[in-house]
Amino acid sequence: MPIIESIRGEFVRYKALAEAAIAQVDETDLSREPAADGNSIVTIGWHVSGNLQSRFTDFLTTDGEKPWRDRESEFALRAVSAADVRAKWDEGWNVLLQTLSTLSDADLSRTVTIRGQALSVLDALHRSVTHTSYHVGQIVFLARSLRGKRWEWLTIPPGQSDAYNQNPEREKR
Repeated sequence: MPIIESIRGEFVRYKALAEAAIAQVDETDLSREPAADGNSIVTIGWHVSGNLQSRFTDFLTTDGEKPWRDRESEFALRAVSAADVRAKWDEGWNVLLQTLSTLSDADLSRTVTIRGQALSVLDALHRSVTHTSYHVGQIVFLARSLRGKRWEWLTIPPGQSDAYNQNPEREKR
């Protein structure tokens, strides 16, 4: 499997994980802040989208921190509908996935810049997938906290490891 496809697969896996968590949350809870200065699911989604749009628009030719990005506004408090969250989320992911579809493993050693720092394409992709997965973890944690006992497990449920290991369906791509 080409490295680009492996990285794309990880992005898609984390995208699906976040979307499955968000789908369990009541619309009114999407904007709920977990604590003072904490970020809501909406805020995290807005930030991930803004980051992906900035990093992957003209990925190979312009700095990944675009002058049109207003990062601070991504963290503004907002109450929006679930449809608005999904639309914003998809904006960023669409830019990422479109850009990944144009790359090949031959591009991995090329140089891109983020905030003036030169990185190989491979390093920039690893940096982005880890940044994204960090925030997906936050989304999953918040969603699970908000759902409480109504939470439907996205991974192996506690106490079911042995049964899962007999038929590890989620491991198949």
